[in-house]
This record gives sequence, structure tokens and C-alpha cells, in this order.
Amino acid sequence: MTDALEREALWDEFHRVVNMTSQELEVWLQSRYAEEESEALPEQPGSPSGRQVLAILQKRRVDLTEDDFRVMYGVVDSVNAQREHEPDADGTHRRHRLMTLGHDPLRA
Repeated sequence: MTDALEREALWDEFHRVVNMTSQELEVWLQSRYAEEESEALPEQPGSPSGRQVLAILQKRRVDLTEDDFRVMYGVVDSVNAQREHEPDADGTHRRHRLMTLGHDPLRA
């Protein structure tokens, strides 16, 4: 992926889909994975994908890597697919799964 316009569009779409701030996502990941049996590394709570989204949110656009762009595509696709196939925003499990990717469906 080398096209600057494509990257710009992805940046915009990612930030439209990821509607939680980096601070909100960090707090969510910490609280969601605070149980003793699920938190192997207290300084790195959350799922790998949640940590990747958080890292991207904390970067400037010019600092993004090819791997970041791949993650951004995956997050956009995943959130859009879940919104299409599971339109019920009130489902707690679904909402929590989406929030791990930085999308709170109750804000959409």
C-alpha cells in the first residue's frame, strides 16, 4: 500500500470507526483485563489487537508503519462487519468485544 490518498482515506475511516480516545481505550483495556488470571503483564493489559489500536491512536500519521496500516484495515473491516451482522448495539458481549477495538457502538 503506497498510495498517499488511500492512506489518508484509511486514516479518516479508522478514526471514524474507532470512536474512543486513546485514554478511554487504555482505561477500558486495563479494567477489562484486570482479573488476576487474565493479566499476564500488568503494564500491557488487553488483547494484542486492543494494544495495537491503542498504539496507533497514540501515533502521528507520519509515524505509522506498514504494519499499522494493516492493523487499521483489519479494525475497520472487523468493526464494519460486526455492525452489519449484529445490529443490536445493546448486546453487552458484542459491545465489549467492539470496545476492545476502540469502537463503542452506543456512540455510533
